[in-house]
Amino acid sequence: MRLPHAYRRRLAAPLLATALTLLCTTARLAAQAPPAGTVITGIPAGSERVEQRTMGSRPGVRLVRRFDGLGAGFVGPHGATLLRNPSDNSLAVGRRHVVQTVNTQWAIFRKDGTPIYGPLPTNAVFAGFGGACEAIVSGDAVIRYDQLAHRWLLVLPIFRRVPPGMVSDGPRTAMLRVPPPTTDATPRPLPPRPPADSARGDYAMCYAVSATDDPMGEWHRYEFRRPLFPDYPRPAVWPDGYYVPTSTGDEVIEKHLCVAERARMLRGEPARELCRFVPNVNFLNTSDLDGQRLPPVGTPNLVLAAGGTQLRGVVESDELQLWRFAVNWQDTARTTLVGPERIAVAPYRYLCGGQLTNCVPQPGTERGLDSQGDKLMPRLIYRRFANHASLVATHSINTANGTGGVRWYELRVSPTGSVALRQQGTFAPDSLYRWLPSAAMDRLGNIGLGYSAGDRHTYVGQRFVGRAPSHPVGTFGFREVRLADGGAAQTSTLRWEDYTQTALDPVDDCTIWYVGDYLRAGATAYSTKIGAFRMPGCR
Repeated sequence: MRLPHAYRRRLAAPLLATALTLLCTTARLAAQAPPAGTVITGIPAGSERVEQRTMGSRPGVRLVRRFDGLGAGFVGPHGATLLRNPSDNSLAVGRRHVVQTVNTQWAIFRKDGTPIYGPLPTNAVFAGFGGACEAIVSGDAVIRYDQLAHRWLLVLPIFRRVPPGMVSDGPRTAMLRVPPPTTDATPRPLPPRPPADSARGDYAMCYAVSATDDPMGEWHRYEFRRPLFPDYPRPAVWPDGYYVPTSTGDEVIEKHLCVAERARMLRGEPARELCRFVPNVNFLNTSDLDGQRLPPVGTPNLVLAAGGTQLRGVVESDELQLWRFAVNWQDTARTTLVGPERIAVAPYRYLCGGQLTNCVPQPGTERGLDSQGDKLMPRLIYRRFANHASLVATHSINTANGTGGVRWYELRVSPTGSVALRQQGTFAPDSLYRWLPSAAMDRLGNIGLGYSAGDRHTYVGQRFVGRAPSHPVGTFGFREVRLADGGAAQTSTLRWEDYTQTALDPVDDCTIWYVGDYLRAGATAYSTKIGAFRMPGCR
């Protein structure tokens, strides 16, 4: 995300009369909710029953790679990072490269941690493309690796209305432009923005899909106009499309669920983006495929959201909500979005009551960090096995000891497509706050989980934990591993990351890469640490 939510008062573009009525109803309900930033403590009855209150005792998770990514102190071939809060940290891993995005910046690394490109603005991949994708730099860019086709996918939202005359030259394929290296460690300024036209024009979503597995090579570029504000994109790889849900505003209870025509984009051909408006729903996550095994032919993308609604003051629930998004590219009128279907889970309360809360304490300051507790976090994992498929979802919730823990779920998808809860747990083994998780599942069914961790006595850093299918249900049996220990408190803003990111290595389908923020000793701004982890038996 870009600037702090409290500084933004954006509404979605005009919709149908029924949608306008919904907005008015939402505004009235929002007025009844607790004031923004109110920290809500405690847990609902029954939440404590699924808490894991002791650390796993089994050694096993190995840290096999660790290096600094974009952030304070990082200098790459093209200078230093231009820092913005929150970091909006995203990571993807291919056969030879690691690509990272942080807000408006991106960089390309070899797998040993050597930076070979960047940091440069995320819209650099659209150089020569024209239109909003080349002219406007927004935050929230997200990178994915499509392991089915061995291609890279970069998604860049445009947060300003695009003047009608600003037209892209697309779709168009071009080599990534690589500027000459520099020894100047000064961050490169972002290019000037064109004049805004707040009264006319749509927003846009920009897609770049690499033509090969080399991110330094050619990219196919696309721009799709949208009527709704495209905040917080969460792209997911699925056989029949790239699914990208977004939020349409911070004061509006509505989401935009879109899918782009993956098969044509992989070939650089003209493609379509198809969207559905979803009112009265929390942040949506579309299922993101881990591994090479495809879902059964015709399987719709499974979409999850947490229950409750922070804007209405409803910050606890005992359910997940499920939709099935089935796209039909031959006859788009037959595309369906079915749901929500209720999946009962153990009760939970959003960590501190949700987003924009001065929540997680830090040493030596009264400045707390935001919880982002109102939403399921990226990614929603889908992994298919011989007789079933698994979905893994995570979010941040209050715990019985008054801090924060990671609630996680494994859902099972049967061969007939029914979805049911297999296991759940809240990882809260001590008095630390653990929050902003991201999960992955390797080819043996081991689950890896990265997250931020800290409290009033411990500077926030990044940690990782794992479980094997043989571990007791609802628990992480492997001991926690530290990726990065914090050395200072962040005092400039309560916004912290907004999300972390896991990625499965396509070479072995075992190694789980992860990235998150920390502050070095004496620093006033975040750095990022990239790590790779492997669990026993998966080679």
